[in-house]
Amino acid sequence: MRNDITIVLSAADVKLIVEKRTLNQLMDDLIFQLTEEFKNFNPSKTIIPIRSGFNYSGDLPGLIEWMPIYETNKEVVLKVVGYHPKNPFKFNLPTILSTISSYDSKTGHLKGLVDGVLLTALRTGAASAVASKYMAHVDSSVLGLIGCGAQSITQLHAISRLFPINRILLFDNDLEAVNSFEKRCSILELEVDIEFTEIEALMSQSDIICTATSIDVGKGPLFESYSCKPHLHINAIGSDFPGKIELPLTLLRNSFVCPDFKEQAKKEGECQQLNDDEIGPDLVHVIQNNADYKQLSNILTVFDSTGLALEDKVVMDLFLDQAEYLGIGKKIGLENINEDVFNPYSGIRSKVFS
Repeated sequence: MRNDITIVLSAADVKLIVEKRTLNQLMDDLIFQLTEEFKNFNPSKTIIPIRSGFNYSGDLPGLIEWMPIYETNKEVVLKVVGYHPKNPFKFNLPTILSTISSYDSKTGHLKGLVDGVLLTALRTGAASAVASKYMAHVDSSVLGLIGCGAQSITQLHAISRLFPINRILLFDNDLEAVNSFEKRCSILELEVDIEFTEIEALMSQSDIICTATSIDVGKGPLFESYSCKPHLHINAIGSDFPGKIELPLTLLRNSFVCPDFKEQAKKEGECQQLNDDEIGPDLVHVIQNNADYKQLSNILTVFDSTGLALEDKVVMDLFLDQAEYLGIGKKIGLENINEDVFNPYSGIRSKVFS
């Protein structure tokens, strides 16, 4: 590959890769590769700072953030993501929009630019599946979904690849999302019973729960009292904004709470509600020390998922590898690289004075 070419994968390219590889094969590959990255993660070789950005309130609240990761002597991957909960209703756009880019850390050259909308949904689902693998009961068969938007589909898909899910319980204040859920997930061809219920019944009957709602800042939690199975595992996806929470403090304090990124979760996740000594080790630690955490499958556990740039790097690398193998994507000379690298006007034909 020439060192002045950028590979661009548009939304159409991403979908074509999925069609060529199939959804199940891609999700299985992503879960496997993400697990391996967690197992082998070394903070002295891969640096992940807390994401930063801008958030704003008003009639159209939202945020735009950047999530960087630096693999030393190799590449910097940067995802820019926008979260705007009114998008589907005001602009007919997804709540989450994003792009992921990869830079050669030796030169600063932009190697790849990929649509991140589908990739973010896939990697978020895969991360929940990995967390569930290490914390949920192995025979979990009832999945509860609190929030039936876009994230619910990939949560179901990923978890169904690892667990014998035969029953799905749904809750959402948006009845349109509930009523369209079965049609939207039909592409997965799962043989499952789907039932809409109240949060109380969903909590008491589920083995695994995924919460992924657009609850407003300061309006949480989604519920107060609860009754659940002793081994319930919760993937808390929706708390991704300062002041936004989904789970009640009593549940968190009765649980083993495992963040994906502790310092970030304390700022934006469910861990906002907890003291440091009430927060467990992060997912990387649990996976790398799995023998010490076998008991988790029998107790109440919460994965506080605020999003990790490592996940973005893994999913981008997977799609770029597939694009190269399948010959998909556009090769663009995006940067102004001239034969005379010391002359920014090199190659310009028009004169200053004409």
